[in-house]
Amino acid sequence: MSTSVNEEPILTIKQVADYLKVTERTIYRLAAAKKIPGFKVGGTWRFSRSDLESWIRLQTGGDSERAATRATKKRGQW
Repeated sequence: MSTSVNEEPILTIKQVADYLKVTERTIYRLAAAKKIPGFKVGGTWRFSRSDLESWIRLQTGGDSERAATRATKKRGQW
């Protein structure tokens, strides 16, 4: 049974690695360091798709208005 990452509310290490285009080792490292939202079930890492999407938005600066504000500040027009 093959389903898209976007359809599943809970993802495995492999699915998250594929989704973020990084290695599984990178996901293990980030999860263990609590730098990416995840939880363990019976010793196996699992990730909420909605938590990951929120985390991605935070990593990329949130919404475009905040990104535009930061760009303006960097150019010294603030």
